[in-house]
Amino acid sequence: MKRTAAYSPLLLVLGAAILWSTGGLFIKATHLSAIELSFGRSLLAAITIAIATRREGFGLNRVSAFTSLLYAALLILFVLATKLTTAANAIFLQYTAPVYVLILEPLFYKEKFRRRDFATVAACVAGMSLFFVGKLRPEDVSGNLLALASGVCFALFFLLLRHSKARDVNRASSAIYGNLIVVLICAPAFFTAAGRGISGEDFARIAYLGIVQIGFAYLLFTLAMARGVRSLDAGIIGYIEPVLNPIWVFLFIGERPSGWAIGGGVIIIASVLCHMTTQTKTSKTVSVELTPHE
Repeated sequence: MKRTAAYSPLLLVLGAAILWSTGGLFIKATHLSAIELSFGRSLLAAITIAIATRREGFGLNRVSAFTSLLYAALLILFVLATKLTTAANAIFLQYTAPVYVLILEPLFYKEKFRRRDFATVAACVAGMSLFFVGKLRPEDVSGNLLALASGVCFALFFLLLRHSKARDVNRASSAIYGNLIVVLICAPAFFTAAGRGISGEDFARIAYLGIVQIGFAYLLFTLAMARGVRSLDAGIIGYIEPVLNPIWVFLFIGERPSGWAIGGGVIIIASVLCHMTTQTKTSKTVSVELTPHE
């Protein structure tokens, strides 16, 4: 039996961002290093996404291959940046991606931007800056540069997911092969840790991070992009990830964010919700067919 459902594909991006935001909590709770953890997380993410999209095949073309490299690079650059600078600086600088999208998207797709796009990006950047009042240090230059590079990769990744040639192959091929690249790079560190012994609890946390936090969240995100979500809109809604990340850590671990961070979070959440509301009202209703699972 078929039925019709009407909803904004922006909700799919929102769901993905919420799942991505839980990464900080589970990473903090895991006793493995970031590189050791990345092996298991990326391996399970690749398997999860491959199983879910297997009917689309595992082909590659130039665009999807380059997108895979960008995906792997943004993951690894972010881990390295977090090691060299503060985690707050790293995630803020990575989430400058919508600003790069704002500059590059007209060159890629010849799209016009509305005033509210500029206003929303400006509000998000202003809100994020409040997370780091008095905390930016000159000695963090190397880590900050790596985080900026991660943000550039993030922006290009968003943009290339919309490329027409990216739709000629499995829509998730970039995530599958990108995660496998991370697996190859991080394998030595993981097997060294395995030699020392890994607890069952850490394996469970790795499983959540790989299967749910990356795998399922990425499937939601790519589905939204396939249904016409603009790169800038996806990037703006993605700001929910760094906002919620410290909230989960506070609720379950007790790490309290500063008053500045709380103020910045309020600004960002308000900006994103306003943007989503406006975008939903001006977009055409999306109809999809729901069929039973086989």
